[in-house]
Amino acid sequence: MKRIDWALAGEDEKTLALQRPLRALQPEIQALVRRIVEQVRADGDACLRALSRRFDKVELDAFAVSPGEFEQAAREVPEALQAAMREAHGRISRWHGAGMTADFELETAPGVLCGRVQRGIGRVGLYVPAGSAPLPSTALMLGVPAAMAGCREIVLCTPPRTDGRGDPSVLFAAQLCGIQRVFKLGGAQAIAAMAFGTESVPACDKLFGPGNAYVALAKQWVSAMPDGPAIDLPAGPSELLVIADAGANAQFIAADLLSQAEHGVDSQVLLLTDCEPLIERVQAEIERQLTGLARAQICRASLEHARLLVVADLGQAFEISNRYAPEHLILALREPLRWFECVHAAGSVFLGDHTPESLGDYCSGTNHVLPTDGAAHAWSGLSVASFQTSISLQSVTPAGLAEIGPCAVALARAEGLEAHAQAVLRRLAVAP
Repeated sequence: MKRIDWALAGEDEKTLALQRPLRALQPEIQALVRRIVEQVRADGDACLRALSRRFDKVELDAFAVSPGEFEQAAREVPEALQAAMREAHGRISRWHGAGMTADFELETAPGVLCGRVQRGIGRVGLYVPAGSAPLPSTALMLGVPAAMAGCREIVLCTPPRTDGRGDPSVLFAAQLCGIQRVFKLGGAQAIAAMAFGTESVPACDKLFGPGNAYVALAKQWVSAMPDGPAIDLPAGPSELLVIADAGANAQFIAADLLSQAEHGVDSQVLLLTDCEPLIERVQAEIERQLTGLARAQICRASLEHARLLVVADLGQAFEISNRYAPEHLILALREPLRWFECVHAAGSVFLGDHTPESLGDYCSGTNHVLPTDGAAHAWSGLSVASFQTSISLQSVTPAGLAEIGPCAVALARAEGLEAHAQAVLRRLAVAP
């Protein structure tokens, strides 16, 4: 963990402090990702089998999860976990339902009816990570809004275990969302398969889901190709920024920082505070809590990228946070709602001492697929609208054409597009 006094740091040090861990490695990762995408696109299932042997250490005869595997998974998931997933599914559904974009129509002039309707994207591909730990919560976060959007076909990829099966909890979550087409594929090769299709995996119109740097770069790479799919958002390694005041609980903050650090060695956590003694208390708490964590080694590696920043005041803390644009932002403040208006760039915000980020990861209701790597400056987290397209429509009567036609003619001629003007004038000439 690197401790920095922001007032004493030079501009270069500040820039370096807010740099994501993998930025320096991106050219190397990009080269490998491009090779994988090109190989999968050229060789299909044969390449997927070879890459599964190489990266997942498993030999797969078939990638698709069979009905028998789904049934076995349901038997293996403990009842308590099944109940928790159903509970989370309900809250996630309610939150997404409240935010759904509604169809509408209105008369913009007498005889001119305009509207907009939502249509589910035809075939969507969902990626659920399971590298160092399976993430059934991500299957819920993707599957719930995809189903609510009315997508005609939903495909899900998740890495296989060494025994050649998908993680039972992920498979159960997929079925809870009504998803039947699940493939045991992980990493950049899964993204390539869903992007362009293979003998087993269908090509998808849009890809969704978080992942490590390889998955995030693979999504961006395939979406930039001429015939590639759309993607949801840049969703790579996890990150958390905490803004805390003197009254914040060091035990809570340490737990929050560790909760995100344990995602992976490429995760990043930051603490910004105007109370310098708090940093010492948090550091001591982190060391105490690490001793009881099974993933302590991962946490320690991740904490190499951690930043503990002493700021002049909370206003400066928000300036730094908006510059960083974190995926997750915790406001461990005495009046968090009052300070919330200072937040201009963040994926999801957690207000107050009793709102751990973990709740957003699992069951508060909000979606945990959020923009990372500074993308929160311009991107938003997933919603039902992410899985839909908006189609506008208009219907004009002869009276409506007479009402607005001259406006169209004037604008068309101002732009030198006489054919546009004639498309209106010829109708006006024969209008009753």
